[in-house]
Amino acid sequence: MGTSVLSLRIDGELLQRLRHHAAKRGMSVQDYVVQTLIRDDFDERFQTAVEETEKFYGVNGVT
Repeated sequence: MGTSVLSLRIDGELLQRLRHHAAKRGMSVQDYVVQTLIRDDFDERFQTAVEETEKFYGVNGVT
């Protein structure tokens, strides 16, 4: 899998908050943003899987 470039324009206040959050975790802003996007994508895919499982088996296993 290759990589691509994503350029964002954000205001200074948001950038400062991102720098603060990233620094608390010992990360660069770029790494922090990428990890946040990956986590959000995982959460979304996991929730979809849970919903599909509930539809298949019925909520709480009751069909």
